[in-house]
Amino acid sequence: DDLEAYNHLTRIHNSVGPVVGHPSRTADWVHEELWSSSAKLAEKMMRLDMVTYLPDDILVKVDRASMATSLEIRAPFIDLRVLDFAQSLPLHYKVHRGRTKIMLRELLRRYIPDRLLERPKQGFSLPIDKWLSGPLNDWANDMLSTSRLDREGYLESALIAKTWQRHLSGERYNQEMIWNVLMFQTWLDAQA
Repeated sequence: DDLEAYNHLTRIHNSVGPVVGHPSRTADWVHEELWSSSAKLAEKMMRLDMVTYLPDDILVKVDRASMATSLEIRAPFIDLRVLDFAQSLPLHYKVHRGRTKIMLRELLRRYIPDRLLERPKQGFSLPIDKWLSGPLNDWANDMLSTSRLDREGYLESALIAKTWQRHLSGERYNQEMIWNVLMFQTWLDAQA
């Protein structure tokens, strides 16, 4: 179904989480009134991104990074007037034949050469997977040891061990969850 496809694309899976006694993270938290509307799938996904991914992920990261470096950051595309205008547009002005941001691209084309405008996205993620299999491997192995996790009692050691082994083997990279566990473990150490 559409909601399951959205969850898969955004990595919100109906799987057991790593916290002992915590219920599975499911798609139930998603704003049902947005999802059950008669809008097209792409519009539903855009709306859900706007109320979940944008405030809970992207804007948080921008805010933290800018504060850490004493920068004043503006996000002009989240001005309410711009949002209202964007939401009033028909879908084909936003997405058409696999291309996104149609109107913005046309506007920018007046001022920016195509060679700069039509470049593929370039991520700026940290190379956590390489760190975990390289210079941080011994530290991660210690922090994620089953005996340690069982002794502390906060996290599901079997799930974490399986996830860690799958990551190390290259079967499935899940550095985000592993990194979150490592940060919790580091915080827990600091509390002792």
